[in-house]
Amino acid sequence: MNELSGAHTLPTGQVIRLVRGDITKENADALVNAANARLQHGAGVAGAISRQGGAIIQRESDEWIRVHGPVSHAEPAWTSGGNLGCRFVIHAVGPVWGEGDERAKLAAAVNGSLVVADRLGLKSVALPAISTGIFGFPKDLAAEIILGSIQEYFTEHPSSNLQELRVVLYDQDTLTPFSQAWQKMGWE
Repeated sequence: MNELSGAHTLPTGQVIRLVRGDITKENADALVNAANARLQHGAGVAGAISRQGGAIIQRESDEWIRVHGPVSHAEPAWTSGGNLGCRFVIHAVGPVWGEGDERAKLAAAVNGSLVVADRLGLKSVALPAISTGIFGFPKDLAAEIILGSIQEYFTEHPSSNLQELRVVLYDQDTLTPFSQAWQKMGWE
């Protein structure tokens, strides 16, 4: 069972929640997948979402690539939620640590995910710690960028359709730096 670790209401009215648990168990309009540019969902968050969501997610991802080509950091792809408890999966491509300009690319992936969610008219989204697994992004730095990008998005888009954003972190090693960044931002 997923466990709430923190909740903060932004001045614009959106509620941000910090959750420890399995993103595939979240009940949200969309889950954000930490994807690669070719949308091959083999391991980590992508593998879990694909396994729980069923083969349709990979089929729709393959079709997306066939039609649109590789996915960029700033413009995520999206598919149905398959067998998951969500309507959509937003496939955000985070940077591999060491490839250059990683901070801007991670911020673009978060921002792009929220743009897609608004475009789809969604009210709630669950987002993982993009790029902190096999892509090697340092968790403490990712926490600051991800939380800061969320706050910046809603400051720039106060009339966003989104009402709730959950940052869902699988383990304590990931939750700890996010909790520290959360506190540095002055969030409850």
